[in-house]
Amino acid sequence: MKVLVSGLVAFDKVLNFPGVFSDHILPNKVHDLNVSFVTENMSEHFGGTGGNIAYNLATLGLDPVLVASAGSDFQTYQYWLETKGVDLSLVRIIPDKVTAFVTVMTDRKDNQIAAAYYGAADEACAWEDQHIPKVPLAIVSPGNADDMRRFPALFRKRKTPFIFDPGQQIPALSADDLRSGMEGARVLIANDYELSLVMEKTGWTEEEILKHAHMLVTTFGEEGSRVRTADRTLDIPAVRTPDVKDPTGAGDAYRSGLIYGMLKEWPLDIAGRFGSVMAAYAVEGVGPQFHEVSLHAARARYARSFGKELPS
Repeated sequence: MKVLVSGLVAFDKVLNFPGVFSDHILPNKVHDLNVSFVTENMSEHFGGTGGNIAYNLATLGLDPVLVASAGSDFQTYQYWLETKGVDLSLVRIIPDKVTAFVTVMTDRKDNQIAAAYYGAADEACAWEDQHIPKVPLAIVSPGNADDMRRFPALFRKRKTPFIFDPGQQIPALSADDLRSGMEGARVLIANDYELSLVMEKTGWTEEEILKHAHMLVTTFGEEGSRVRTADRTLDIPAVRTPDVKDPTGAGDAYRSGLIYGMLKEWPLDIAGRFGSVMAAYAVEGVGPQFHEVSLHAARARYARSFGKELPS
């Protein structure tokens, strides 16, 4: 089952800070910030929202088609995703630029600060509409801003169900861009901080968002997530694990579980819980594509975590 994944591919550098960021930031000096954090360790990984979501979907046996722009140094990442079963036919290679690079620093409360150099991702994928396959479901995740503006309109025109996931690109998108991205979306998904930014920028409340998007999914890290429609709100617990190593990519893994459940037409609470299962796998490894998981293993973990089997 094909899923179109539009979003960033990047090389991630993951750093861990042993303290808490807020202990070193003076609230009355945020207008004149000058702070340095010394980290305990560093590791490099394949990442980017688009790459991470596609990787997780492939591990579940789906057929993700990744739409992104990458640079001349993409070969090793390309080989990795191809061996996992990701369709890269719509990844545009920009030969005179390098693939995006993201540095993510995490404190001991799992707060994160990231800095990104977009490199090749500054270029839109630029494929003609006829080259974009028709699929049962698509996700527009953070990546090239022009792609994020273009694809919701294309999916509305085709009546393709889509998820709008503005994430780290909220500052680059105008209020009208965000409103357009939400219009007709099957889901708007964001963490609680990102949702606050969306509401501040658009002037829309959650109730107003749900007049334009069919569903609002908000993630809260270790506190779980919330799935909200116009007529009900479902609180989804996180899957607890004593082996948390790195939260980088957990949100992308959650999205893959949610997407799988939506394609299977599971009830929303079950799809959200399956997202929690996938997020738990992600936090148990360092880096967003460290974890190896099969659908069989994920189904078994769901049963252990929630005391019931997943639907077929």
